[in-house]
Amino acid sequence: MPVLPDPDGRDRVLLSDDAVLDVDGLPLHVRVSPRRKRLGLTVERGGSLILRVPEGCDPERAETFVRDSRQWIERKLRLGAERRQLHPTRSLRDGEIHRYLGRDYPLLLVDEPDAAVRLVAGRFQLSSTVAGDPREARKAMAAWYCGAGQRWVRGRLQPWAARMDVGEPTVRVRDLGHRWGTYRANQGVAAESGQIALHWAVFQLPIHLVDYVIAHELAHMRVAGHGPAYWRLLSRALPEAREMKEELDELGRRVWMGDVDDR
Repeated sequence: MPVLPDPDGRDRVLLSDDAVLDVDGLPLHVRVSPRRKRLGLTVERGGSLILRVPEGCDPERAETFVRDSRQWIERKLRLGAERRQLHPTRSLRDGEIHRYLGRDYPLLLVDEPDAAVRLVAGRFQLSSTVAGDPREARKAMAAWYCGAGQRWVRGRLQPWAARMDVGEPTVRVRDLGHRWGTYRANQGVAAESGQIALHWAVFQLPIHLVDYVIAHELAHMRVAGHGPAYWRLLSRALPEAREMKEELDELGRRVWMGDVDDR
């Protein structure tokens, strides 16, 4: 953590981006934003805690805020545990159903050495040799979703950025653990730039929910956190945003996140 001298000569420790702050046994991942004035908390889908702070925030202020928010945190963690873990485990065997943009496609194992997955004639094709190793098969499927998602979102991002009156950030599709998406501003660069990451599993969802995830992250280019100002902004561009969030919370529990049966 950075250290700054106080006027009285003592050193003052400040929170830094990506630091982990432990408060009474709760580990919180710190995100520092120069645009933020108040502290905020987010409970991620996997149960991790994100503490969002303005620049120049000291640990004592953050610890007090977290302790004052303890009941809220425990309530959110309980709710998250109730909603979690309907995510299916896949065996990646012949005939298994996988989704792309809300549509079902059966998996077809083919006698080819190539490890690349293909979507051909309404079927996902995967090498039977690769399918013999569940971890390699999972890696091949995830790579397909990353590539297909990256290509698909390339033509989808600009209209949503224009609709929300923000610049067009760079986008990467990758594994984000238990998060659908993230946005991070470029430090020291104009506010309209930044980076969005989307989980490859997002592209199993119906198109309107993929759009919701994209709009959700674009809104963070203007407002950090998920307070009233954030939802007002998102709802102006997407009036049904709250209903779509509820739909994502429910349907998202049944999305394959990459767990495989090692047989």
